[in-house]
This record gives sequence, C-alpha cells and structure tokens, in this order.
Amino acid sequence: MATTNPSLHLSSLIVSIAFLIISINIDGAHSLGVNYGTLGDNLPPPAQVAEFIRTRTTIDRVKIFDANPDILRAFANTNIAMTVTVPNGDFPSLSDPANARNWVATHISPFAQTKIIRIAIGNEITATGDKFLISKLVPSMRSLHNALTQSGLGHIQVSTPHTLGILSSSDPPSTGKFRRGFDRAIFGPMLQFLRETKSPFMVNPYPYFGFTDRTLNYALFKRNRGVFDKATGITYKNMFDGMMDATYSAMKKLGYGDVEIVVAETGWPSLGDPNQVHVNLANAMSYNRGLVRHVTSGHGTPLMPRRTFETYIFSLFNENLKPGSTAERNFGLFRPDFTPVYDVGIMRGAQPVLPPPSGLGKRWCVPKAEASDAALQANINYVCSRGTVDCKAIQSGGPCFGPDTVRAHASYAMNAYYQSAGRHVYNCDFSNTGVITDADPSHGTCVYAA
Repeated sequence: MATTNPSLHLSSLIVSIAFLIISINIDGAHSLGVNYGTLGDNLPPPAQVAEFIRTRTTIDRVKIFDANPDILRAFANTNIAMTVTVPNGDFPSLSDPANARNWVATHISPFAQTKIIRIAIGNEITATGDKFLISKLVPSMRSLHNALTQSGLGHIQVSTPHTLGILSSSDPPSTGKFRRGFDRAIFGPMLQFLRETKSPFMVNPYPYFGFTDRTLNYALFKRNRGVFDKATGITYKNMFDGMMDATYSAMKKLGYGDVEIVVAETGWPSLGDPNQVHVNLANAMSYNRGLVRHVTSGHGTPLMPRRTFETYIFSLFNENLKPGSTAERNFGLFRPDFTPVYDVGIMRGAQPVLPPPSGLGKRWCVPKAEASDAALQANINYVCSRGTVDCKAIQSGGPCFGPDTVRAHASYAMNAYYQSAGRHVYNCDFSNTGVITDADPSHGTCVYAA
C-alpha cells in the first residue's frame, strides 16, 4: 500500500479552497447591477451618471426602462453591460418582422460602442391583465430575436421581466407553480424560446411587497427562525431565497429548470408615509446589504446551490416624479448629487458609511446661530419641495407650526431631512448653515425625529 504525505494533501486542499473562493468572488463581482430610472426633474445628465458608475462604484451592469439614445451614447466604451427595454405600449408592433427590423435599426444598431447585452420586452406585462399585450409577448420576443440575428446582433438576448404574481402558489417554495391558463399557453412557449436562445427568465422578487410583521426579519436577511418546507425538509432563512426557489419550482414543473434566472428588480425603500412603519433607512440598508452579500457569495439557493444570479437593485436614484406613495420615490441608493442614501458596499475606495445610530447617542440637525432667515427659508424650500420629507407639521395647524418663525420651521425641516437622508455630517451642512446637536429640540407636542 502506497504511503502519502499528509502535509501535501493539506497544502493541495488549501490551494483548492483558495481557488474556489477566488472564483466565487470573481463570479459575484460580475453579477451586480442597478436599475437606472429617470422619473425625476433633478437628475444628473447621463454622461455624469455613466462616469460615476464606471469610476466610483463596482456596478458593472445597468438596466434602463426604455432605449433612451442619450443614455446609450453616454455608456459607450464604458464596458458596462446594458439592458434596454421596449416600453409596454411599443412592443406589440414588434411582432411584425418589418417593425422589429426597423426598431433594431433605430434603437440598437447605431450604438455599436455600447455593450448592450439584453432587450426586455415590456415590464411586468402579465400583471397588467391586458390580454392583447400578453398575447403579443412571445411573438414579439421571437420577432425581435430574428431581427437582431439578421442584423448580426444575435448575441443580444431577448426576455421580459415578471412580478411573482405569475405564481399561483409560492409558499412553501417547493409548491411554486405558474397560474393556471398561463402555464402552458404563455410560460411554456416563452421558456422554450428562452432555452433555444440561451436567454434568461427575468423576475422581480420583492420581499418588501410580501412581508408581514411576523416575517420582517425573514425578509430583511436578519436572524430569524426560518420557514420550513415539509416537502423538501429545507428551512429557508430569507424570503429572497424562498421567492427564487418558488420560481424555479414552477419552471421545473414545466420542464425548464435549466433556464437561467435573472433578478431584474429588487429593493427596499428608505423613506415612506407615516403609516409605513417598516419603511425606513435602517431596513433599506439591511435588505440591500444582505442582498449584495448573498448574491455575490456564490452560495445560490437551497434548490439552486452554487448558482449565481445576475441581480439588478432597484434603483440607482431617488426619483421625485414617480407617482404613488412616498416610498415609490425613495428606492434609490443615491441622491441626484451622487451622495449615497446609505452604504451597501458598492463604492470604490470609500470608507464604509456607518448605519445611523439608534437608542443612545441620538443626534439632531438645527440651524447655526448665525444663519440668516433668508438662508433658512432657502433650506425650508429645498427640503419641502423634494417630496422626501413631510412638511405638514410646520404648516398652519400642524404640531410644529408654533412658534411661527423661519428659524423654528427651518429647524424642524432641516432635522427631518437629516434623519431621513442618513444622519451623516454632510446631511446637515445646508451650505454651512446647519449644525448637529445632542440636545433634543422637541417642544410641547412638536416631536423631532431622531
């Protein structure tokens, strides 16, 4: 019997493990993207956005909600992978081959220097319930793919993003299945097309829309008791994995478990309306930090171990013109001036931005003694016009209306902005008119956030 050198085996094992870790990190580094929405009147020009992403962040892929030529030009020669979208109202005509060829010639071919990797046909079409749009999905996908191939651009993938409303069952994850009627008529042909063209199935898993008070930690990647799936014996530790595995289970039931999955959107807002008690900076940071760690770890999910998922966080900026609740306008990782709303570990060469303090050590932002009323009024106008802070408290009849002075109203508004924006020193600068204090400025029924 031959003898072996134990130390040699140990050395080989260490090298193998190191190589595996390096491989996982490399794969993970190339899987994180962001959704770049433009529903704002204060957003920076595309050229500045492209330069910021390229030089200041580790994001290497971007998804946009149209085929904006200014954005595509801005990202030329950046090597940032782009996913463009054919808007919901535009894609049905692409089922006609001639229209598809014209669309490619107008919106894709002129941007040869931009790394366009994928075209999304609409967004969350099945959720609209529009039978006409739904019926045109797969024909438009096939027609557009053919047009791309004929133009020498067959390497560009074609897919379409879905909400998890496509599933009639998702809990526990092993029971995941597509809604009856859509399974064979829509998703069967779609998945066959995606398999043929080596394109991914795109989903928008949002634990934010699926949590309850009981499952909040489960949704936020925090420690929790988990959710047990009797059929598989698996205890799920986060809702994201549960959503992904429910999608995979539905695909596998139709025979398409081999088709790759892309996370087209996911995120958590950092500011909401007063009744949205779990919409805050700390929870947004917890979810997105946990997400980044998870999808770049190479661990995959319980039913898809070691599979990596190209993931796009929603979204790049807070967008002040988005309709709906306050939360809808506050999904951004960055403000329009490129300062981070909070840190998720994607900045190059930057010191981590610490989470806001809680409990002891509370801080407030108030005007400096020497600040003029004109400057403080400008601060009020700035804060209250952005749509990210509720200024009703300092309006007539509000709990902080009195004393009715510019300084008192500015104090409330500046602090509200400071607290919601991240509680960093620069959030209380206000052109050198603000100062941070540990003395609570609350008075009477006027309670300052902290």
